[in-house]
Amino acid sequence: MSVGNAKIVLTGAAGLVGQNLAVLLEERGYGHLLGIDKHTHNAGVLRALHPSMEIIEADLAQIGDWSDSFSGASALIMLQAQIGGERREDFVANNITSTENVLAACRQHGIEYIVHVSSSVVNSRAHDFYTETKKAQEKLVVESGIKHCVLRPTLMFGWFDRKHLGWLSRFMQKVPLFPIPGSGHYLRQPLYIMDFCRVIAACLEQQPDCLTYDISGLEEIDYIEIIREIKQATKSRTPIIKIPYHVFWGMLKLYGVFDRNPPFTTKQLEALVIPERFPIIPWGELFGFKPTPFRDAIRETFADPRFANVALEF
Repeated sequence: MSVGNAKIVLTGAAGLVGQNLAVLLEERGYGHLLGIDKHTHNAGVLRALHPSMEIIEADLAQIGDWSDSFSGASALIMLQAQIGGERREDFVANNITSTENVLAACRQHGIEYIVHVSSSVVNSRAHDFYTETKKAQEKLVVESGIKHCVLRPTLMFGWFDRKHLGWLSRFMQKVPLFPIPGSGHYLRQPLYIMDFCRVIAACLEQQPDCLTYDISGLEEIDYIEIIREIKQATKSRTPIIKIPYHVFWGMLKLYGVFDRNPPFTTKQLEALVIPERFPIIPWGELFGFKPTPFRDAIRETFADPRFANVALEF
């Protein structure tokens, strides 16, 4: 693939992965990136940071003229996903229907390769709308007949993180006490988003076919230790306190009554406390780079003056 001339489509381009990936691909010399996303504010952030990038605001769950933009593209990076929320229909629309429409556009315009960003939840014991629809989304790509690879990342963090660790860091700055559910000793394998973007770029260039890679964080860290690292990196003075699990669950349930798309839900809390480990493969060696240590990645995330204060909307 000729990096400078190749037209690459990014669906769900204004989300966490897309925003970071655009930075990396432009640094690597990709000169023809097309991003599609339906979120007006976040697409505006992407447009402001990458004025040379072609950006289309469109809902991929709706058939429309956006599919014409796939013409002439050599590859697709499929990023669109509904991550949080309480309504099953939102997950179906944004994880399943959108994928059916995007794959139809790929076939129509002869796109030869797809890098599909799935999720580690397809290996999880969790049962929720996100897990159910991400499994269905991955199955659609695998059975599409188009050359592809599938990446299954664990919980990611990095620049532009409007949920997860990014939201937690902002929440920590606003409250007098930072609550931890239960003991806080829930094993996590957080994945630095820029490392994950390096994996995507390697797949784009190497084009492995019909292969699935579990891209897990290489360091196993308790949730409470992650919070402590964020506190240190952001120089926060907010005390961390432990709250009984059932009380924390009730607080989230009440919050969900007033916020249709809350940043953290009871279902996500239930998934958080499930004790499980995700598979680890030597993805740094496989894709030719040295993974960033967790502590260094946290510092880069919250200290980089270019992007540390750029906030996306939910």
